Amino acid sequence: MAEEFKEYATFTVTDKDGQEVELAVVDEFEFEHKNYVAGAKIEGDTISQDGVYIYRVKVKEEDFTVEKITNSVEYQKIANAYMEMEA
Repeated sequence: MAEEFKEYATFTVTDKDGQEVELAVVDEFEFEHKNYVAGAKIEGDTISQDGVYIYRVKVKEEDFTVEKITNSVEYQKIANAYMEMEA
């Protein structure tokens, strides 16, 4: 049976090498009254299974922007909360 094609919202971030990378929104969640998104790399027409990246979300009307979480302690706390939600 063929895998059903699912369309994802996407966003673009700049990686540590300065390259733009397109990520698909695979999940959205709230933690401590802030909104976050989990994104996965897009490989061709599929979503990479190599894990997700978490970004803070700022919503403006019908659009959103993402912010990198630069504090490693904060990122780990949010990532742990996300993994617990998924368990």
